[in-house]
Amino acid sequence: MIRTVATTPYLDQKPGTSGLRKKVPHFQQPHYAENFLQAIFDATERPAGASLVIGGDGRFFNAEVVRKAIRMAAANGVAKVVVGQNGLLSTPAASNLIRQRKAAGGIILSASHNPGGPDGDFGIKYNISNGGPAPEGVTDAIYKRTREITEYKIVEEDAPDLSVVGTSRLGETEVEIVDPVADYAALMETLFDFGAIREAIKGGLTLRFDAMHAVTGPYAKEILERRLGSPEGTVMNGVPSEDFGGGHPDPNVVWAAPLVDLLLGPTAPDFGAASDGDGDRNMILGRGIVVTPSDSLAVLAANAHLAPGYARGIAGIARSMPTSGAADRVAKKRGIGIYETPTGWKFFGNLLDAGKVTICGEESAGTGSDHVREKDGLWAVLLWLNILAVRKEPVAEIVRGHWAEFGRNYYQRHDYEEVDKTAAEGLMESLRDRLASMAGQRFGTLVVSEADDFSYKDPIDGSVSTGQGVRIVFSGGSRIVFRLSGTGTVGATLRVYIERFEPDAAKHDLSIEEALGELVCTADAIGEITKRTGRTEPDVRT
Repeated sequence: MIRTVATTPYLDQKPGTSGLRKKVPHFQQPHYAENFLQAIFDATERPAGASLVIGGDGRFFNAEVVRKAIRMAAANGVAKVVVGQNGLLSTPAASNLIRQRKAAGGIILSASHNPGGPDGDFGIKYNISNGGPAPEGVTDAIYKRTREITEYKIVEEDAPDLSVVGTSRLGETEVEIVDPVADYAALMETLFDFGAIREAIKGGLTLRFDAMHAVTGPYAKEILERRLGSPEGTVMNGVPSEDFGGGHPDPNVVWAAPLVDLLLGPTAPDFGAASDGDGDRNMILGRGIVVTPSDSLAVLAANAHLAPGYARGIAGIARSMPTSGAADRVAKKRGIGIYETPTGWKFFGNLLDAGKVTICGEESAGTGSDHVREKDGLWAVLLWLNILAVRKEPVAEIVRGHWAEFGRNYYQRHDYEEVDKTAAEGLMESLRDRLASMAGQRFGTLVVSEADDFSYKDPIDGSVSTGQGVRIVFSGGSRIVFRLSGTGTVGATLRVYIERFEPDAAKHDLSIEEALGELVCTADAIGEITKRTGRTEPDVRT
């Protein structure tokens, strides 16, 4: 039943921040997906009798690759695979299943917030037994294997019908098709006070959730409408689509503009939220306010004790380096640990496993806790709803109260997408060459206090990650960060992060343009963005 297929290596299968991502036609090349899957089976360890979780966000090509992965798992001696019905699993739900089933790992098919469809993006990543993304040692081993692969194994028989929940066999392998929502929804009920949220909704709390035609639609319908009693229609764009309804499943003010317009308009509900393609990111809004991901992380950390799952308090907070320092002030005032890591959820895994931190976040709209080992969009939504139900204050009032207590971090990210790769790398190299002489330099009213290329030593396993982004810090705490993203599929994405700390409550109502204007001009001057890329404006501001 097992067929061994001769193949030759593709040399471009190095995983990025979250696995291997390319355009769909690139993945459709002969043996391309199979090569990467076989490299995963060859380079990762699985004890005898081990299970593997398989699922994805439902984008174009998802079901086909899920079926291939099942057949290849059977050919490679995996004892059992657990698969989401119709090939669907949100990334946090997959992480939860890996942990609940004590699986050896999981194969998650997603390109997260990137667009889908026949000409859109696709991705494959591997999660390890703790439910989190594979660390660099594992992804390096997978990449090494892709460069030397000569054959892959696949069973001749077709995979079982993905639409039918139940257990069957494929060769010697047990295949279990599961409801993708049930276990995840049950976990959420253990963390949050669903009774209090139900009462708040019954008492008039109104909300709207935009699933963006992505995988969280069924999860949000089940939890927000059925279990919490929010009216039907609360979930917008709730049916997953292979091309995300022709949209871009990135929960930000550009791609979720209809939701933003609603929350900033005259008929706004009390609370609004959106999630992305695979359900691991979130956007939070209140009537008249868009909450930045950095502020959301800080507010959630400061109020987590209001939810039953975190009633004893939190052990610590971890944030990615480009994320604003808002959470740092919460940690300092609460007397708990704060950890600054490179971008990528995999860097939080050791801290979570060691009990050093409870809540983690990234400025790119990812927040989560130790309940799984991935960021979790719906988790953030439910924690916000729990806080609203207990505090009985509007979102805007909670955020402004937070600023008054901890100070405000004005913050914006500028994305320059599909930049010529050579130009983008030249820009970063030039910055690194000038770091040693940058301290003390003046740009307008701004004086550089320190500048470095961020590196990280994991406090648990001692591993070191270098070249994680250039930081320019100014006297007074403002800063600019430059880094190249690892999540794009064409050219390079240059990300520039602009941050100003303002402790004076009298200055907490400035417009973003007024608060960050000088820093934006300084970023162009220091980074030579226009000169090197030809871009005078970013493609997206978030």
